[in-house]
Amino acid sequence: MSESRTATTSAAGSTGSPYPQRWRILGLVGVAQLMLILDVTVVAVALPHMGADLDLRRETLTWVVSGYTLAFGGLLLLGGRAADLFGARRLVLAGLLLFAAASLTAGLASSGPMLLAGRVAQGMAAAMLSPAALSLIVTIFEGDERNRALGIWSALGGSGAALGVLLGGLLTAGPGWAWVFYVNVPVGLVLLFTLRGQLPVRPAPAARAALDVPGAALVTAATAALIYTLIRAGDHGWVTWPTAVLLLVSAVLYGAFVARQRLAANPLMSLRLLTRRPVATGTLLILVAAALMIMILFLGTFALQGHYGYGALATGLLFLPVALSTMLGANVAGRIIGRTGPRALAVAGLVVAAAGLAVPALWTGTVALVTGIAVTALGTGPLFVVASATALGQVAPHEAGLASGIVSTFHEFGASLGAAVISSTAAASIAGTGTDGFSRGFATGAVVAVVTAVAVLAIAPSARSR
Repeated sequence: MSESRTATTSAAGSTGSPYPQRWRILGLVGVAQLMLILDVTVVAVALPHMGADLDLRRETLTWVVSGYTLAFGGLLLLGGRAADLFGARRLVLAGLLLFAAASLTAGLASSGPMLLAGRVAQGMAAAMLSPAALSLIVTIFEGDERNRALGIWSALGGSGAALGVLLGGLLTAGPGWAWVFYVNVPVGLVLLFTLRGQLPVRPAPAARAALDVPGAALVTAATAALIYTLIRAGDHGWVTWPTAVLLLVSAVLYGAFVARQRLAANPLMSLRLLTRRPVATGTLLILVAAALMIMILFLGTFALQGHYGYGALATGLLFLPVALSTMLGANVAGRIIGRTGPRALAVAGLVVAAAGLAVPALWTGTVALVTGIAVTALGTGPLFVVASATALGQVAPHEAGLASGIVSTFHEFGASLGAAVISSTAAASIAGTGTDGFSRGFATGAVVAVVTAVAVLAIAPSARSR
């Protein structure tokens, strides 16, 4: 043990950092985060094949996607708080183990309930792993290196959604849909045993507060009610009494969550943290960036397969430009955010995204569709970087896990809400009964991007990121 500590101290001294393995750790947890984001969209291309093999109805297939994102987003605040209380290392390792087991369950599923159980368990594991991993990045990097690390992290996470469609197409057309889950098992176990020897061990806090499980249940139920309302409105209408009642139920549950956070002895999150301009800006940007990314992925997938007649493999390959554009935009943003500042970079990204969404909204055809979503991805890539750097760049070390959980929560809720809004806006086109819904969906995304750009001009800090 003493020799190991001496070697670590020596290496740290030569690099000027107490964490000489920090870039290797970033690579490993970055792969873990990529795996979690991939599983948001990797099932998209495989859904028709799952439905045919397991005789699943449309509602069940919808929950295969939303069950994962809802559990992921709804429990992220709890996961971020647990990372602060019990240590990020423990949460990362436990999350990897549970994610591998849940993926095996989903791959072996022989019925709808078994498949949904695996997906929900995947979401729970992701809620443990993601904020703890991001907390590690914020803790072991400092200054300009932190911005570079967040740029790499955001590039992996931002491109993961698009790569998920590509990987889903390859696996579905090859060994079969179950392999979109099986592939996580060896990857998760290799990461588990590698990170076990790489992650720094820190002493546990002397006193541990209780976790706010009721708070997590309230925010998850509130978001579930909102998502269900948005999806249902596509078939039953927006201006109806059931829709109004469901929206009221969601609002009441959110209100109960806020009251719980104000009164609880150990609240899930500090509401004052969200009132800070950097954190508020970051959460807004991550919410919109995730929503826009899911919008183009879902609309693009259904348009290419249902309207233009492409198969699973071809659809996946046509999304390769989206993945490359996202990584390029995020990587460039990570390098220049220190010079441009967060506000200018965020507005530029939103304008580019709006322009990209306008292309398939105004013109039809495969070329217009692929070009438009690739340009949109180029604009959303920087948003992931600005959101993370702005929201997390100025938090105290003891708040890192909580702030990371907030950012990741809004990312998953953004994905869930984006999918719900698009499924309602383009319901007829997704069902294969018309094409106008695709144009309407892309136009909706463009409007969201423009409105968000105006909001960012009003609330985003103008000082350069440090």
